[in-house]
Amino acid sequence: MGVSGGIAAYKACELLRRLTESGHEVRVVPTASALHFVGEATWSALSGNPVSTAVWDDVHEVPHVRIGQAADLVVVAPATADVLAKAAHGLADDLLTNTLLTARCPVVFAPAMHTEMWEHPATQENVATLRRRGAVVIEPAVGRLTGVDTGKGRLPEPAEIYETCRRVLARGAERVAADLAGRHVVVSAGGTREPLDPVRFLGNRSSGKQGYALARTAVARGARVTLVAANTELPDPAGADVVRVTTAHQMREAVLKAAADADAVVMAAAVADFRPAHYAEGKIKKKDGEEPAPLELVRNPDILAELSADRPHPGQVVAGFAAETDDVLANGRAKLARKECDLLVVNEVGERKAFGSEENEAVILGADGEETPVPYGPKEALADVVWDRVARRL
Repeated sequence: MGVSGGIAAYKACELLRRLTESGHEVRVVPTASALHFVGEATWSALSGNPVSTAVWDDVHEVPHVRIGQAADLVVVAPATADVLAKAAHGLADDLLTNTLLTARCPVVFAPAMHTEMWEHPATQENVATLRRRGAVVIEPAVGRLTGVDTGKGRLPEPAEIYETCRRVLARGAERVAADLAGRHVVVSAGGTREPLDPVRFLGNRSSGKQGYALARTAVARGARVTLVAANTELPDPAGADVVRVTTAHQMREAVLKAAADADAVVMAAAVADFRPAHYAEGKIKKKDGEEPAPLELVRNPDILAELSADRPHPGQVVAGFAAETDDVLANGRAKLARKECDLLVVNEVGERKAFGSEENEAVILGADGEETPVPYGPKEALADVVWDRVARRL
């Protein structure tokens, strides 16, 4: 674990704790600047290993070569603009940058810096270079920075950085390459709500967990991810740009905007098919002795069909989800033909199936006739198979 010299270095202590408590052996390599924020004794105590700070320490062990060669994963958190620049240009003036040059394992950078530094063309070019080489560079979060500044550049929460590291490690050494590196993908998640009056809405049981699993796995595979989330209570996945919406119309607007330059769009959200024809400005009252007026519904826009029909460029891959309660495959095949998308993930849903669960099972239908059953298991496992199919088409 590399730690560079930013105020967010204190957050890396939590990341280190999560890595060690999950059974990993961690060697911390701080830069000289990082030690101004968190001392060597802290890193040593939390990792249970000696801390290497310079190429001149334990020279007989050749640490500038051995540390990188032996690692299953290198994660740099926080990664300053300086470290990103050195890594992109192959500079090696300390132990951390030497380790980055010798590492033959996956490398994850979690940047943290002021907004202006992150948005500078030099930093953006360096990030693009690292991603093109297969490194996973997590998009920084938006929030409070040093002092009174607020913007994009905040280190993502350690728990979410850990999840990215876990997903990268889970893919295994034989799948080191970040196969979505350089790609922009859009994922929708959650369930839309259609207001009836100021206190009531029509909604569904979707928790957003499958869409968030898709976002996390895409980040771990190197993609730049835009997550359009409807009414979820889940923490933002590290590295994803999260756009929050409520209704189907808001979902449509946000997804179409994000899809304009996207390589792939995966619509995992449960978008309401209908909405109330009339919105009551005041709460609808219950009147004694009177039955409620019938609820008139109108159709919502079909976002998946619109995405499939009006693609901004011919190489864009569009995938959807079909939540069915009966005749699952027959209904899924009919929906695939009707929506004209490239892939359709068909799963059976119900009060205790899929919605809100940590697990899922599905069949992925392809427009080319391919059918891929995915057995019952974690939603992240299904997400990885979906991205396998998307990456193949890209």
